Amino acid sequence: MALCWRAALIVLAGALLGLGWNRFSGHGFALDANVYVRPGDEVIEAAEAKRRLERRALFIDAREQPYYEMGHVPGALCLPEPEFEAAFTRLETRLRASFDVVVYCAGFGCEASHVVARKLKARGVPAAVLHEGWPAWTDAGYPVKTGAEP
Repeated sequence: MALCWRAALIVLAGALLGLGWNRFSGHGFALDANVYVRPGDEVIEAAEAKRRLERRALFIDAREQPYYEMGHVPGALCLPEPEFEAAFTRLETRLRASFDVVVYCAGFGCEASHVVARKLKARGVPAAVLHEGWPAWTDAGYPVKTGAEP
């Protein structure tokens, strides 16, 4: 029994030391914010994304093709993050012609939309990121399209 208490105290002390280091070292990460969001990223909520879709914004799905085909925002183009270079070359004319681009991916824990948006921005195509991505869109009950066509 005493061994269990000692183990629990060691774990508790380790957790407190770790949280303290994270908070005060200057090298920690925010525990109350999305770690994928960096300064300069434009992140929008699902309601704003829907308004932009109604104003003919171009949506980019940063998930892999099979996920895109299972369901995507109507009119969205598939530009998977791992295949960015080839897909960007194929879609560049359309991307540059659009003044409003919204990128989304699989939601919580998915960095692909942030990576794609930053790569687009680096090539002169500003893009917003849909906060919580595809799950936020579907949870809001917004329109969905299936298949390989936008």
